[in-house]
Amino acid sequence: MAPELPPGWSPAHSSALYGIDAWGAPYYSVNGNGEVQALVEQGDDTVAVSILDIVEGMRARHLDMPAVLRIRNVLDHRIAVLNESFGRAIAEGGYNNVYRGVFPIKVNQQCHVIEEIADYGRRYHHGFEAGSKAELIIALSQLRDTESLVVCNGYKDAEFIDLGLYARRMGYPVFFVLESLHELRVIIERSRHLGIEPLIGVRMRSATKVDGHWSQDSGDRSIFGLSTTALLQVAAELREAGMLHCLQMLHCHLGSQVPNIRNVRSGVLEACQFYAGLVAEGAPMGYLDLGGGLAVDYEGASANSTHSMNYQLDEYCVNIVETVRETLDPLEIAHPVLVSESGRATVAYSSMLLFNVLDVRDTRPGNIPAQAPEESSEFIAHLLDVLARVDIDSYQECYNDAIFYRDETRELFHRGQASLRDRALAEDICLAVMQAINALLPQLERVPADLESLPEQLSDIYYGNFSLFQSLPDIWAIEQVFPIMPIHRLDEEPRREAILADLTCDCDGRIDQFTLPGGLRNTLPLHALREGEDYYLGVFLVGAYQETLGDLHNLFGDTNVVSVSINPDGSFDFVREFHGDSIADVLSYVEYEPKHMQEQFRKVAEDAVRSGRISVAERQRILQAFRESLQGYTYFEHHS
Repeated sequence: MAPELPPGWSPAHSSALYGIDAWGAPYYSVNGNGEVQALVEQGDDTVAVSILDIVEGMRARHLDMPAVLRIRNVLDHRIAVLNESFGRAIAEGGYNNVYRGVFPIKVNQQCHVIEEIADYGRRYHHGFEAGSKAELIIALSQLRDTESLVVCNGYKDAEFIDLGLYARRMGYPVFFVLESLHELRVIIERSRHLGIEPLIGVRMRSATKVDGHWSQDSGDRSIFGLSTTALLQVAAELREAGMLHCLQMLHCHLGSQVPNIRNVRSGVLEACQFYAGLVAEGAPMGYLDLGGGLAVDYEGASANSTHSMNYQLDEYCVNIVETVRETLDPLEIAHPVLVSESGRATVAYSSMLLFNVLDVRDTRPGNIPAQAPEESSEFIAHLLDVLARVDIDSYQECYNDAIFYRDETRELFHRGQASLRDRALAEDICLAVMQAINALLPQLERVPADLESLPEQLSDIYYGNFSLFQSLPDIWAIEQVFPIMPIHRLDEEPRREAILADLTCDCDGRIDQFTLPGGLRNTLPLHALREGEDYYLGVFLVGAYQETLGDLHNLFGDTNVVSVSINPDGSFDFVREFHGDSIADVLSYVEYEPKHMQEQFRKVAEDAVRSGRISVAERQRILQAFRESLQGYTYFEHHS
């Protein structure tokens, strides 16, 4: 049951409207001033800091919008709760081994993120999963704890294997998870050549199908994992090579963002049977890696839907621990070290994209006259009549008539028989009719099919200072939804309905699907802009994948990035600051040489001086503007 709210608009109404207490808990909420605040645990206390206060600190440091803001305390808390939840489940469930988490570097390779995971995660022996040589180099350069696992997935060449073997010699538990039989033979050959025994894992191909967007990661048609026959052949070849004792890990990846806890339990049960089968083949085993899949509730719906999850972290851990113990105990098989590769659930909560709104395309009509102007089309008078008679009994007829008369006016305009003013007035009156009908829709028991999209058609377009393709590529690529809301003015009622457009010259650079209580909506409630005042929106839970996948559409580069740490007294420190790409930076990414471009432009300017089009003084100002633009931010900048 929804909580009773006080009369009038209040921050509590905004909390309910945007659902922040569901998807944001326990890290974000709305304070009494109508601002989104970050919440962090400091001992027995919870400390709150307004995001708007952090934005003001960013502006003072010339870190303009758009920007990615990371709350370091939140990242630390995610590492802690993952490890401690598994620890509780193990202690309470009578499980006779430990948990070791590994973070998949591909989820967020940013240096300051990886450094923090390595540093804070050291107390839990939290390791890394590497899917490439570059990621393995990151893992080995950051880890200082020889109890932290390094799990090597993906296809591995001899150089990759040698690097992992050398790390093994130095005491790091580096596991090579086999993706093919060919890979096994290379590992055996390099191991013998270097005289270093490897730690080997095998990735099974699970038949368990999971719900959600990434369901193809599982089942018989998964592109990863060895078949059952191939697993037996791995054991046979290792036995023949005298290296069966090196096979110590079974890897099972159900899929990313698994929303249904029943899928998790079924997948773990299947993995345990494979684990037992490999033990029966003579492999010592000892590690069960259940891959990723721990979901993030982007909708805050606690539901079995693609962008949500029908379980909590403690339930996830208990299900895994219970299933492994109950399956292996009757077989008298020792409990393995439990490993998971939770990436999304580790980093998503700690990051948000912040941007300001630059402009609004307002769909409200202009001034509507009481009577049709003289010499205007007859359809103008008809449209005014339609507007006057819109009510609950005639809305459908009025809708049909308004569309007809508007289109007839457009046809006259096409033939040169109606003026530009006639067309503008006809469209404004038709728009006013649509808005009057839209206001009646909540009173209807059933909305006609041709009117269902009316709210979206009448919504404003808010133009944001960001690139969807650079900062939120999953929205465009896989229709991912993220919670989006204003970070201030939440003590005011948002009276406009909007979609969002970015800065790119692309029709796909829009956001028109929003997660709000009650389900997905095609518009987002927002406030009207105020003259001379910035309006800030936040896109939350974006710490997984978005920066890594971003591209240079229209040559918009990386945004500014800020990492803050919140102190027990409510103050905060800017622990890391990264200024986003300059125009010169992004031009160099696509093989331009900025110095050469300056020289080319200098010649163009000099030619303009010789031809008399500009003076020498103008030439200097133009060249200075060119140089300054090269060093400027790729996004919209306010200049005083």
